[in-house]
Amino acid sequence: MHITTDYTVKNIATIAALSVSSALWASNALAATQPVTQQHLVPPTLPELIHSALSNDATRYQFYAQSQAMRETGVAASTLMDPKLKMGFGGLPVDSFKFDEDPMTNVSVGLMQQFERGSTLELQQKKANTQADGIAAQVQNREIDVVNRITQLWVELGYQQSAQRILEQNKGLMREMERFIQTNYAIGKSEAQDLLNAQLQIAKLDEKLQANGQMQRRIVSQLSEWLGSEWIRSAQNIQADNQLDWHKLERIVEPNSVDHYRRLNQHPMVKMADINIAANQTQVDIAEQAYTPQFGVEVMYAHRQANNMMGEPASDLVSAYLTMDIPLFTGSRQDRNLAAAQHQVGAAQSQKDSLLSQMNAQVNALLVDRENLQQRLDRYTDTLLPQANARIKAVERGYQNNTAQFNDVISATTDELALRVEQERLIADLNITNSNLAALLGGFEYQVSQPQLSK
Repeated sequence: MHITTDYTVKNIATIAALSVSSALWASNALAATQPVTQQHLVPPTLPELIHSALSNDATRYQFYAQSQAMRETGVAASTLMDPKLKMGFGGLPVDSFKFDEDPMTNVSVGLMQQFERGSTLELQQKKANTQADGIAAQVQNREIDVVNRITQLWVELGYQQSAQRILEQNKGLMREMERFIQTNYAIGKSEAQDLLNAQLQIAKLDEKLQANGQMQRRIVSQLSEWLGSEWIRSAQNIQADNQLDWHKLERIVEPNSVDHYRRLNQHPMVKMADINIAANQTQVDIAEQAYTPQFGVEVMYAHRQANNMMGEPASDLVSAYLTMDIPLFTGSRQDRNLAAAQHQVGAAQSQKDSLLSQMNAQVNALLVDRENLQQRLDRYTDTLLPQANARIKAVERGYQNNTAQFNDVISATTDELALRVEQERLIADLNITNSNLAALLGGFEYQVSQPQLSK
């Protein structure tokens, strides 16, 4: 092996470091000449994105409006029916059609009021308020869903940016290698296949970088669902991270437990299931009210214009009635409605049990993934990456001593690059797993104001 080629391989890292240092110096010098307004453009953080997304999420406002609408419906349903006005005349002789000829002729006006059975009105309002609470719980569930999705997109974007940095770093090293090989090839001290291999590796890295940029732009576009389309233009300076702080999740997670029902009972979806059970139980109470009679009151006033048999003006008349229906034949109506309501309670309870079982299974599966991902990361840190670096050094020494081919150098560098990218992928997968766990166990920390409806 020629001395020039040995020197080339031996000092690639040094030259690349000097290039990076020069680039950083030039970047700092350029930043010093930029306007002050541009220097203070602070990239948004994940908590800021979450707060903005929740504040602008239309679905939260939809659920909140539906909740308020249900409460208003409950007030309307718990109000007595409007009274009925009754007007007419009676006892009018058909031979003369005179109101002052027959003492039985009268002009009457009356009011009728119907009352609901038992406590039906109060129970209907209770049911409506309970259903409104269930819809309000969907607001919190939506918040958790949005936070989880944005967190996962942030982590994925952080992984793509980390992979981009690794790819660009390796591309810079490979370009330095290409330059030195090209110089040695020009003086006949390197082979043509070494130069072609270096150029091929650079082209492959360019392809990976383009695919990486495509993924980053796609993630930014997905975030615009909550942050708006205008946000895409200002998202170029965003600095994401695939490693987040999960200190709250670490406090509440129980990795050695397989029963997580205590924490899961606090999840909004489980609360919605409890509210559904309560609403159906209230419907049972409403069905039981059908066995009580329904009352109505009618009051009428009749004015008479004719004289009585004594020749004196006939007295006006007042009538009052109390109506009551008696539920005697309950077999085909009340009994059936009550049985149906009771079955609905059982169905709602079974739905909750099924939901809890599914969520508990999801938590256990995520804990298994979490443990295995952590073990794999430890293997990368303790074994795979140190071995890959040792292999690169050994191949470089062999290349310098003319006992290894340039393809061996390329293979060792490519393997180390793949391992570093895979390590970043595992870090992202671990944080995505933690995000899903936090969504189930209440491990997110965020603050957002209650939606306000415009009049």
